[in-house]
Amino acid sequence: MATKIKTDKKTKKSKSVDTADLMSKAVITKFIIGIVLVFISIYMLIAFSSFLYCGASDYSMVDIDNFGDFYNNLIAHNARARNVCGAMGARVGFVFINKWFGLAAYLIPVFLILLGMKFIGSFRIRAIRTFILLGIMLAWVSLFLSALTVDIPALGDTFYFLGGYSGMQIVKWLDVMIGTPGVYGVLALVAIFVLLYLSSRTIEVIRSMMRLERIKSLHNPLESLMHRGGSDDEASDDEEDDDTYNKDERGDARDADKYEEPTPKVVDFGTIVDASEGTTANDVPATNTGTGTDDGADDAGVGDATADVAAQKTPDIEINVPQTEPAQKPATDDVAIGFDAVVARNTAPATGSLQRGDINTPYDPKKDLEFYKYPPLSLLEKSEDSNPRIDMDEQNANKERIIQVLHSFGFEISSIKATIGPTITLYEITPAEGMRISKIRTLEDDIALSLAAEGIRIIAPIPGKGTIGIEVPNKKKCIVSMESILNSKTYQESKMELPCALGKTITNEVFMIDLAKAPHLLVAGATGQGKSVGLNAIITSLIYKKHPSELKFVMVDPKKVEFSIYVPIENYFLAKLEEEEEPIITDVQKVVKTLNSLCKLMDTRYDLLKQAGVRNIKEYNEAFKARKLNPLQGHDFMPYYVVVIDEFGDLIMTAGKEIELPICRIAQLARAVGIHMIIATQRPTAQIVTGTIKANFPARIAFRVSATIDSRVILDRTGANQLIGRGDMLYLNGGDPTRVQCAFVDTPEVSRICKYISSQQGYAHAAYLPEPDVESGSGGGSSDGEAMGRLDPMFEECARLIVTSQQGSTSMLQRTFSIGYNRAGKIMDQMQKAGIVGAQIGAKPRDVLVQDLNTLTNIINSYK
Repeated sequence: MATKIKTDKKTKKSKSVDTADLMSKAVITKFIIGIVLVFISIYMLIAFSSFLYCGASDYSMVDIDNFGDFYNNLIAHNARARNVCGAMGARVGFVFINKWFGLAAYLIPVFLILLGMKFIGSFRIRAIRTFILLGIMLAWVSLFLSALTVDIPALGDTFYFLGGYSGMQIVKWLDVMIGTPGVYGVLALVAIFVLLYLSSRTIEVIRSMMRLERIKSLHNPLESLMHRGGSDDEASDDEEDDDTYNKDERGDARDADKYEEPTPKVVDFGTIVDASEGTTANDVPATNTGTGTDDGADDAGVGDATADVAAQKTPDIEINVPQTEPAQKPATDDVAIGFDAVVARNTAPATGSLQRGDINTPYDPKKDLEFYKYPPLSLLEKSEDSNPRIDMDEQNANKERIIQVLHSFGFEISSIKATIGPTITLYEITPAEGMRISKIRTLEDDIALSLAAEGIRIIAPIPGKGTIGIEVPNKKKCIVSMESILNSKTYQESKMELPCALGKTITNEVFMIDLAKAPHLLVAGATGQGKSVGLNAIITSLIYKKHPSELKFVMVDPKKVEFSIYVPIENYFLAKLEEEEEPIITDVQKVVKTLNSLCKLMDTRYDLLKQAGVRNIKEYNEAFKARKLNPLQGHDFMPYYVVVIDEFGDLIMTAGKEIELPICRIAQLARAVGIHMIIATQRPTAQIVTGTIKANFPARIAFRVSATIDSRVILDRTGANQLIGRGDMLYLNGGDPTRVQCAFVDTPEVSRICKYISSQQGYAHAAYLPEPDVESGSGGGSSDGEAMGRLDPMFEECARLIVTSQQGSTSMLQRTFSIGYNRAGKIMDQMQKAGIVGAQIGAKPRDVLVQDLNTLTNIINSYK
């Protein structure tokens, strides 16, 4: 059997060598093809240029349709061409320039050069797209030059056709069929279509050229005013149209100095009297008061508490609908990646700390990717119903039911106010004198039953206010689009180090957190409640704000499908171990190794901070940019690292302490050196979210969970079990939790963002993490001090039992040899190091790797 194992290893080795040989042969073949293509293209360029100067003298020799006749003619007359590339060069120039495409033929060797450099590996282009685009340009330039030759006879006074003989014949046929205007019209349409394919800004340029009213107003303001009729109302309407055009079509908005803070719309219903008194509720149209004050004392008070409900006047209700922030100018211009960007794309160095330049010039980490463009907001979908709508019938009905339920249980109020959010309406009630707040806490289920709501939440009292809050879900819920969040003033003007845009609060305000101050985030919630969308929203908001040189992600995805969409940005924003092929980590043992690598990176960064005499990454990077630190002494610019772990529960169930220990160590120490963690789980149980994890993750996001106990595990209080799902969440970081409607970013949107980024200049490879000192196979129950040189006295007996029974079970060792669990576990770990058994996988027995006692004896003797 031992011989067989040895043979298998040789076979595997030979297979790997064969694979390497095949790969090297493929590379050599491509390189040879590339060199040949570059040579052919250079030959054609020289032949074309020589044809333009001396082609007339070679005309009679090369003007032969059949190539065989051309060759025979050369032999018979012993002719010699004046073209520097010989007779073949003269023939190539004559065919491609004079007969086919004219001067447009120069595009052919340009394409061949690009294609050859792609095969060589020194340039990256999209071959098919570039071929199609150059083919269209080849035909267009040929026809355009031919059209000029027809209309301007002086241009045709050459021995060759500027657009080629074929182009000339096509233009003459078109001129007969549709006339000269038709010919130029067709050419113009084709040019417009090609420009639209290259860049979407073409639409803006054409529209600007065709807006004659704006051109007139620039030259003649008086005529513009007469055109508007001199009416101020009409003028304001025209200005509104211009603002709408600017906002909708270009994505721009009002300048920051013109920005006005939105004022909430307050709707006063007037005095509402019960129907039994013979009057009906009097609705007053919505008015903008211009103030956001909550003056409940001015409203009509509640009648005597002892009077009947039918005779009591109900308090007025104010409807407060905060307006959405006006859209801000996007962080980047909305420019589509076109042919120029594809051709100019090349590979930047993986690191760039040793930038050359004046020592007095501050170091700029973005110089390595100086042509990098941030993703435009046009890649995100716009939601038409992102702003909440007022349903007066719903608000009146909810108000009446809340007052009726509270009054029936003896709880009187003096005023009520409603603030309408995207999915939740917050009713703020002011209790009457003498009412105890603790009394309303017990009425949560009664109010929910009366309103027939999915679930309500009572906040008694609202922090910072003398009111009590009742959160009621809206019947018509609005989608909070990611575009509306990232296009807001709050996000655009944010100065946070790691801005994470989560969504909108009940008051319709953009809610953001700084992950650098959080400093780590725990996300939990039941399946299908928006956890994955929330992670994508966080990642998207970071990508839109940070440059690839400033931020790196380490993504762990045990489910293998959640983060695979981010693979295209591997050479931009992702980090991994050098020997790993995939940038997204899915294997449990690789996760352990990666976390240990991050621990080593953390220790290394702390050593650099100590040498630099600074306390955190921000001070260190400022000193490095000011060139106060020497790269030759190991100093380097430090990007932020964000570790995103999806389905943390699966890792804990599989690896246990091997996963938890490095995570807790990173969470305790890594904040100062710019390493932050986001872990997510759909099983928020005490076995998964342990006390150690909770102690090191102060910032937590809770989506809807099914049980109260799960809410207590996440938030240390109830509330998550009362959420309505679909992105409804609670954010907690000290104090009371904040209710937020998570921004929605769909998979196609993320795919477009990654595709946009990947089409630009990138680093040569992903950021490499350092090789960890602790191997991933080491168990949590054994330490480095217990090396194989100090085997347990019962090691040999236990190993023979395991190999004989072919069952790698710790409990079997306990029962057979009457030893404790700790000792049995250490012996099993030693057998794993020796290669006798495999790694622990959940609660299953370990795999036995040794099949016979002879092999086992050889292994044991090697350690004696």
